[in-house]
Amino acid sequence: MSLSRKNTDEFRAVLILQALGFPKEHLVGTLNDLAQKISSEEGVYLVEKKINEPKELEEKKGYFLSYAEIEITFKEPNQLIILMFKYMPAHVELISPENLVLSNNNFSSMLNELTRRLHGYEELARIFQVQKGMFEKKIKELSDKKENPLSENSDKKTEKASKKKNKK
Repeated sequence: MSLSRKNTDEFRAVLILQALGFPKEHLVGTLNDLAQKISSEEGVYLVEKKINEPKELEEKKGYFLSYAEIEITFKEPNQLIILMFKYMPAHVELISPENLVLSNNNFSSMLNELTRRLHGYEELARIFQVQKGMFEKKIKELSDKKENPLSENSDKKTEKASKKKNKK
């Protein structure tokens, strides 16, 4: 996909990634790992990364929040869309080029990539909904058996009596 750009043949963007949890040392390691993974994506080059010191949350003692600012360059706008879905940054800022001129073909390609990924997530959501329903049904069955253990025992007694009759 080619894009008309002025004075450059690459894109530059900053991604802000957040991490929440504990221990605070784990957050720094996680953000470093994410920066490394992003820089290892095909056609994506790490320009600079800054990982901020984790800060403890006031409303949730023991939990920490940190974020990384990752500046990257890449050749194709689709690469940024893929990174957004793969790493879910809290914020994205396209630094350059200042102006973009897209052909309808290129823009359609970007929209189709976006749509393909959204359909994938929708399919996962449907699968999780079905599984949730199955788990809820199984939990209800198990709780009903726990509440009425006599009905289960009487069913077993009836089954045993039936087997004895069939043997005679």
